[in-house]
Amino acid sequence: MEEFWKYIKSYATISIVAQEAWQQLLSTQQLARQEYLLMEGSTPNKVSFVKKGLLSYFYTDKDGATVIKKFFPEQTLVASTSAMLLKEPGKFTIQALEATEIISYPFEGFRLLTEQFPDIARFYIQYLEQHWVIEKEIGEISLKYETAGQRYAGFKQNHPQLLQRLKLHHIASYLGITPTQLSRIRAEL
Repeated sequence: MEEFWKYIKSYATISIVAQEAWQQLLSTQQLARQEYLLMEGSTPNKVSFVKKGLLSYFYTDKDGATVIKKFFPEQTLVASTSAMLLKEPGKFTIQALEATEIISYPFEGFRLLTEQFPDIARFYIQYLEQHWVIEKEIGEISLKYETAGQRYAGFKQNHPQLLQRLKLHHIASYLGITPTQLSRIRAEL
């Protein structure tokens, strides 16, 4: 649990009382490689911290192709946030790409804690601002205005630790290109 609390406290200082209340919600789970944490069409109800392993967050397009929106390696939180907020079935699937160990907590229980503990609310605001405003906006601009080569160069620069862990088709799907296009781009660099 130490990794989890270190991650949480990188966003906001959490009091001992708030930490103890949040600790009551935590549970651990092991996922085998290729196992699903969440299936498209199911209603999510928890947030998970990746202690060890790697997950992909994807949807299937109208042609049946997998479109990866994000990777979640160690030291990240993963959830279908918009579906949880709306309390409706999610449009994304979350799958383990490696054997993965997660620490999870129920979203509704967490939301109650944000009302009781201002420090947990501060964490939540800081986390949402960083990942759902800043990172999301930058990613959307990149996808719209950069070439596939520029997106790959950015991926290599921002996620070098993932290059050896991902298959070529995973990276291509994330970049919005075919594996053949990615092979050409890599050959040109």
